[in-house]
Amino acid sequence: MTSPAPSLGFIGFGEAAFHIAKGLRAAGLSNILAYDIHTRTPGRGELIERRARESGVSLTASSRELASSCARLLSTVTADAALEAALQTVPFLDARHLYADLNSVAPATKQAIDTAVRGTGARFVEGAIMSPVPPHGHRVPILLGGGAAPEFAEAMAPWGMRLEVLGTEVGRAAAVKMFRSIVVKGLEALLFECVLGASRYGAEQKVFDSLGESFPGLDWDKLANYMIGRVVVHGERRAREMEEVAATLRALAIEPIMAEATARRQDWAGRLDLRSVFGSQGPAGYAEVLRILEGRASAAGR
Repeated sequence: MTSPAPSLGFIGFGEAAFHIAKGLRAAGLSNILAYDIHTRTPGRGELIERRARESGVSLTASSRELASSCARLLSTVTADAALEAALQTVPFLDARHLYADLNSVAPATKQAIDTAVRGTGARFVEGAIMSPVPPHGHRVPILLGGGAAPEFAEAMAPWGMRLEVLGTEVGRAAAVKMFRSIVVKGLEALLFECVLGASRYGAEQKVFDSLGESFPGLDWDKLANYMIGRVVVHGERRAREMEEVAATLRALAIEPIMAEATARRQDWAGRLDLRSVFGSQGPAGYAEVLRILEGRASAAGR
């Protein structure tokens, strides 16, 4: 008798889940489901349904339905919703479930989710996505931690996921992600702020030329185009992640001066709502962003 195809369930079906699911489908994993609380939200719901159709993912009506259909669950929500999503799912978990949290949250948040999940008899895996998902799809590098990490890595190996097990301790993978973000998200915020000011004097190219002399091998103009584009599209989500970074530092009695400043600039970028102008692909470069901002300033009478 043929065994039924293994099923995988996504809790939250935003950009990361969509691209991972699409890649897994292409790699041969056919039975993929998802539940997203925003499926019926005007605007967002239509996007979720369109992505589900494109990736061949079946949307479920509730957390209960998702958990009853899938033994392996991947949480891919926003950082501020990770614990809430876990607590909403916990009542429907039992010993057959493996719950992997892939969200960008503090080690303490991962540990709280681990406690809640394992309290049901289910197994927990923490995951830290270490690169933007869209270029890689399901092959985006992911660090794993927790007692069930080797089991999860072995289970997903047939579909080519790039999973590295750091150990059984929950929190270490998240720590790598959090402290890397201080540099990556901080550099995004710095470059955006630099361009905002330098462009008023037509000085941005000379600034990048000078930086190239100080840091040979880096194309600062190319880096600014890419990073500012990422901020424009994902500023709000990045701000929430940097708040998790700040919380991580405070828990270590380290004042999060730079993390909090980065969160403010990322949040500011998110409130510009430039994603509605450029879409999920973002701008071709920072010059497009500056033109939009200048147009808005002129309209406002600056």
